Amino acid sequence: MTVIIAEKPSLARNITSAIGNMKKCDGYYRGEEYIVTWAFGHLFTLADIEHYNPLPEGERYWTMKNLPCFPQQYHFELKKDKNKVTDKGVEKQFKIIQELCCDPQTDTIVNAGDSDREGEIIVRLCIENALMGKCARIVKRIKRLWLPDQTPETINKALADMKDDSDYDCLANEGFARMYIDWLYGVNLTRYATLKSGTLLRVGRVIVPIVKAIYERDMAIKNFVPDIYYAIVSNTEKEGKPIVLQSKQKFDKDKLADAQALADKYNNAEAIVTSVKRRKQTLAPGKLYSLTKLQNVLGKKYKMSMHDSLEIIQKLYENGYVTYPRTNSEYLATAEKDKIKKILESVGKMGYPVKFRDDKTVFDDSKIESHSALTPTYKIPDKSKLTPDELKVYATIMRRFAAVFCANPCIVNKTEITVNVGGMEDFILRGNVIAEPGWTKYDDSNLKDKFLPPLEKGEKIPTDFKPVEKETSPPKHYTIETLNNYLKNPFKEEKAAKKENADIEENVSNDEEEYRAIFEGLELGTEATRTGIIDNARKSNYILLKKDVYTILPDGIFFIEALSGMHIGMDKYKTAELGRSLKKVYRGEINVEDSTALAIKEITDIFSGEKSALDDSEYGFIGDIIGKCPVCQGNVVRTKFGYGCDNYKNGCKFSVNGIICKRIISVSNVQKLITEGRTGKINGFISKKGTPFDAFLKLEDGKAVFDFEKR
Repeated sequence: MTVIIAEKPSLARNITSAIGNMKKCDGYYRGEEYIVTWAFGHLFTLADIEHYNPLPEGERYWTMKNLPCFPQQYHFELKKDKNKVTDKGVEKQFKIIQELCCDPQTDTIVNAGDSDREGEIIVRLCIENALMGKCARIVKRIKRLWLPDQTPETINKALADMKDDSDYDCLANEGFARMYIDWLYGVNLTRYATLKSGTLLRVGRVIVPIVKAIYERDMAIKNFVPDIYYAIVSNTEKEGKPIVLQSKQKFDKDKLADAQALADKYNNAEAIVTSVKRRKQTLAPGKLYSLTKLQNVLGKKYKMSMHDSLEIIQKLYENGYVTYPRTNSEYLATAEKDKIKKILESVGKMGYPVKFRDDKTVFDDSKIESHSALTPTYKIPDKSKLTPDELKVYATIMRRFAAVFCANPCIVNKTEITVNVGGMEDFILRGNVIAEPGWTKYDDSNLKDKFLPPLEKGEKIPTDFKPVEKETSPPKHYTIETLNNYLKNPFKEEKAAKKENADIEENVSNDEEEYRAIFEGLELGTEATRTGIIDNARKSNYILLKKDVYTILPDGIFFIEALSGMHIGMDKYKTAELGRSLKKVYRGEINVEDSTALAIKEITDIFSGEKSALDDSEYGFIGDIIGKCPVCQGNVVRTKFGYGCDNYKNGCKFSVNGIICKRIISVSNVQKLITEGRTGKINGFISKKGTPFDAFLKLEDGKAVFDFEKR
């Protein structure tokens, strides 16, 4: 008998439906050849710190006494509820899985997790824990059911061609390494940062650089000081169509006279058309969607959050309408050509004029890591049974697929006119006119007609150059699209401005750099995890998503600035270094321990690099005794908000804020304040107007106040 363990009940139902003639039992389905059971996603989670380093007797809360924690061997336990009690439903389902796996009649167990690293380890953990104990010595064949989609045809084909689960060991190793590294950062640094700040700070390998990127962008916008400059522009027309010439030369705001002089010089010269190029061009459609590129489009067009769009795409996948969603590729595998031909037959019956296209811009194995691009399947949904948002998402995927395989090309008449002014500067005018729309009927694009006046070579045109006052623009807030693009390759410089008259050709531009970054592990997060991490940042009130624009929130500002004060870098460079190591695990170049060692070293450096009280950035841990109160001689202790007397219950109100004018007040400065009545000079205060200043602090009636007197 073969026992198939699906990652979720929905997948179990689809597998059961594809096999047919199966009886529903308590927690599984039984047939003649197969038994199908399921997990609920993660049945097992990594044990918490207290499993490895128990709390000292009498301690109930987080403490530095059992930190840092670096397990020699990681232990998994059944998922617990918010009260840290094993979930009864999880416990019951695992016992069912265990009994089925250990049944003497079971000779083969099938891992039917989602086709990614997380799905691989979710079911592996179920199998490994089920086979411990009473049936540990019984040999069972372990197979892998790998499903690019959940249609009956794909399921039955995959069942007939299963590989050994050991063939996916490298994928599993990467998944475990990623899980261990995220645990090491999460539990150690979240507790460390929380104990230092007095506020719960959710520190993670990926959440920190994501929030930091939004923080730095918003700070750049806030601190941006616009500058005036002058451009030289001529606006004339011919036969009702504008002729706009803008010089590449710019002039500073105090150079208006120079700008006017150049404008006069250009106006006194002849403007002659030196070249006219007209040609027909066939424009290629955009590429198929990866998850990120699809979420970009849905966010920009429908203001759909990444969390909402992924939920809908996942549901469409589970219903068999689209292929596996968590893919980072926009290409198809060459082995899928016959499958695509069958899908095209279904799409053609919907009225789309499609034909098979065997092209390197569509089929390219070198651009696929685990999964091909998102496409519809041959199973077409009844549109009346889809919700409005489901229809939007499905139609977006379908329209792009129909565009890529459209039988009718898009033909554009392209015109490029060069105008020379007095031999001093060339001006280029570009225009596009769609002659045959082709695939643009089905796929949304920014391609629009731009008509140029009927100019010919040798023709003189009128000019009217004038200095035009312009203002430099601040950076723009991150949107769903621009943040996703940044996270896919945080080291790629963004283009300063989009090329004028950019058209859909940019969709098929050279993408070697993007895929090299993905395969090297330079991206921040993955297609499978990025959406959830960003959503956690939103739930933690670090960032705000309004329509499709991200902004930093006060808690996010505190989060980043507090971590900086604790010397917790967690920047994109360190995250990318860990990402590279994880990809090496996937390629079998290093083992799991080699990868986790990088995280352990950095965490060790943070803990062992603990600054002394003499360090002007060190502000201790909650509960640390700093010295004696200058008012009542009680103990001054580090509190959630700064430093205060522990004799407050008896009326002592002595306290010093931990942050004054955006400057951390260190332990050493508070100790000087309470022993000498005055600190040394403190640099780096920021006024309400954003102006930096330096000052002393002194005690005045038991309160810390600024002292600007030079001594």
